[in-house]
Amino acid sequence: MATAKLLFLLVAHLTFSLSTTPSLAGMPGDELRAVVNLVEALLADPSWAELHPQPCTDTPWPGIQCETAGTGEDDLHVTGIHIGPDVTPSPPCKATAFLPPDALTHLPFIKTLSFFGCFLSPNFASLPPSLFSSSSSLEQLVLNSNDGLGGEIPRSISNLKSLRVLSLSQNAFHGGIPRELGDLSKLQQLDLSYNSLRGEIPEEMGGLASLGIIDLSSNELQGNLPASIGKLHALQKIDLSFNSLSGRVPPELGELENLVLLDLSHNKLTGLLPEELSGMKQVQYFLMEDNPLNTKIPFFLANLKNLAVIGFSGCGLFGPIPPFLGLLVSLTALSLDRNMLNGSMPESLGFLPKLGQLNLSQNQLTGEITFSEEFVRRLGSRLDVRDNRGLCANGYKYQEASFNLEAPPCSSSSNGNNSGNSTWELIMESRETEMFDSTLLWILVEELVWRLVLVSLLGRVMYGFRRCRA
Repeated sequence: MATAKLLFLLVAHLTFSLSTTPSLAGMPGDELRAVVNLVEALLADPSWAELHPQPCTDTPWPGIQCETAGTGEDDLHVTGIHIGPDVTPSPPCKATAFLPPDALTHLPFIKTLSFFGCFLSPNFASLPPSLFSSSSSLEQLVLNSNDGLGGEIPRSISNLKSLRVLSLSQNAFHGGIPRELGDLSKLQQLDLSYNSLRGEIPEEMGGLASLGIIDLSSNELQGNLPASIGKLHALQKIDLSFNSLSGRVPPELGELENLVLLDLSHNKLTGLLPEELSGMKQVQYFLMEDNPLNTKIPFFLANLKNLAVIGFSGCGLFGPIPPFLGLLVSLTALSLDRNMLNGSMPESLGFLPKLGQLNLSQNQLTGEITFSEEFVRRLGSRLDVRDNRGLCANGYKYQEASFNLEAPPCSSSSNGNNSGNSTWELIMESRETEMFDSTLLWILVEELVWRLVLVSLLGRVMYGFRRCRA
């Protein structure tokens, strides 16, 4: 009863205002009623609407944006609604906040709808399928950090043909990603991260021709990466980390020439990475941590000259660290820890001018650390070479307290001799010396034998010659 009375008073006040004030004084009555209904469903202060009867003019509401339709009329229309703790002095959302099914029906000019940290009661609010209609002018739908906003993402979102930004991050949505989202041809940003979405990534995503950012991280997605993602040539960021995606990385991703960030870390991807990925010429962040790839470091990385961050931690990599990594002059961070890499550390890594983090720990690397003192000092604790049993450090070269390499001293460092050789090299040198001594001895013996044979033959010849003369 009180609500009906409040609505009657607001509409009566609006009608009086429009008849007694200049142009641009208010909005149509049906839009005002829609805004009041929405506020009553969300905000904890029931008197807020009564105290702010003209949200676009005399008593403006923080977070409400109004514009004219641009057709010569004087009325103002609500084009944006943003509610959240960052909007002051707007009251907070109530514990039982929800979205009315017809909340947007009478807001035909709205372009932006944003709710941040508003729905907090577990399993209380959802997105009604009837909330979105084909006639909506909505361009940005941003519902982030709402622990109590759950249910499935309604297929009717595909009716929002003008939608450019869809961000439903850090909510409680479950179920699958609607295939119908592939119909949003104007969509530029899709963020469904930090939910409980399951199932496969739909092949229909290849229809999002305008998409520049896709973030599906921190869900429970399964299955293979769809090859259709390679059709999204406007993509600059792909973040599919922290899911359960499996299979191999499709070579079609190499067609993404504008891609800057590729994050496929913390999944179940396997096998050799395709050489076609060398086509991602603009990529700067290549993150594959914690995938059971069980392969060697791919050589196509040498062609990605803009790489700034490479992450292959915990991927089951084996073989040596290729020296070409030392040619990636834009590299700032390289993580190859928790693998089975062997051989020596390329000295060229120490000459990378921008490198600020190098993690080679927990591998099977051998030999002496040959990085310069300046490089080791500059990186400090951001240089991690721990747990490589065959790796050693020159105790004289890195004797400062600031050098915390956590690598045992090379045996040559104890006496100061052969300080440029590793333990392995000294062993090989010793063996080669022994082999050289043995070979020399045999040569001398062989030469002595031949001399004895020659002396014997010469003696016989001289003896025969003397007998003939006699």
